[in-house]
Amino acid sequence: MFNDLIDIIKTIRINDIVDIAIIAYVMYKFIIVIRKTRAEQLLKGLVVLIVVTKLSEWLQLRTVNYLLKNAMTVGVIALLIVFQPELRRALESLGRSEFFRKNFFIINDDMKDIKEVLGEVCDAVQFLSRSKIGALIVIERKTGLNEFIETGIFMDSKISSELLINTFIPNTPLHDGAVIIRGDRIMAAGCFLPLTDSQNLSTELGTRHRAAIGVTEVSDALAIIVSEETGTISLAQNGRISRHLDIKTLREVLISMFKAKENKAASWLKWGNKHAD
Repeated sequence: MFNDLIDIIKTIRINDIVDIAIIAYVMYKFIIVIRKTRAEQLLKGLVVLIVVTKLSEWLQLRTVNYLLKNAMTVGVIALLIVFQPELRRALESLGRSEFFRKNFFIINDDMKDIKEVLGEVCDAVQFLSRSKIGALIVIERKTGLNEFIETGIFMDSKISSELLINTFIPNTPLHDGAVIIRGDRIMAAGCFLPLTDSQNLSTELGTRHRAAIGVTEVSDALAIIVSEETGTISLAQNGRISRHLDIKTLREVLISMFKAKENKAASWLKWGNKHAD
């Protein structure tokens, strides 16, 4: 038996190792994409269906097996429809990989320039938080947000804290939507965003928070939320939300992200999630 194992190992080529590594990586990325989504439960149901189909075949339950096999044939098309959001996220994740890396957050690499732009955003967020004025600010990164920009009022204005504050003043035409920022420009206000379908969120989270999570599920954007009930500052990224951030923490998280210090940003977000309700 040991000799047979040695013979098998000798037949393994470099191509086989690469082949296995690629499949393992794809499966790993697939699991990451569907984790804690509706697709995870659907996948479990699919596994059960496959097992039941095989059992019906072994037990010679011909009618049951016939129906299940036909259901599986139709199910391939159904799966493409059901898994459409997850497939879209997987393809977008591939497009944002290092191989295709191109940073669309158009700010000079000078730390001073980055701090100036993000400083305007944070100053506005601080005022809105203290005044308990609800706000949703989305910062575009590599994934374009034109489809959401088109749902709002086009502005293409230079960022300033005063303009951001005035946009969210209650009972004004643009206060009830999202502001989308690209580079150092406010592209549009009053934008409509997709709501998350996640069932694992706190009941305290309202439409703004769900919209913020939703847009970060379909893109790599960052979304800053100010609660109008409590003034709480939250940050959403990659379909996850960190709540109860102070302005200092928010500023450092944003700067670290746009300076490509991903490990530092992740630690701040982990801290935020740990202190979330």
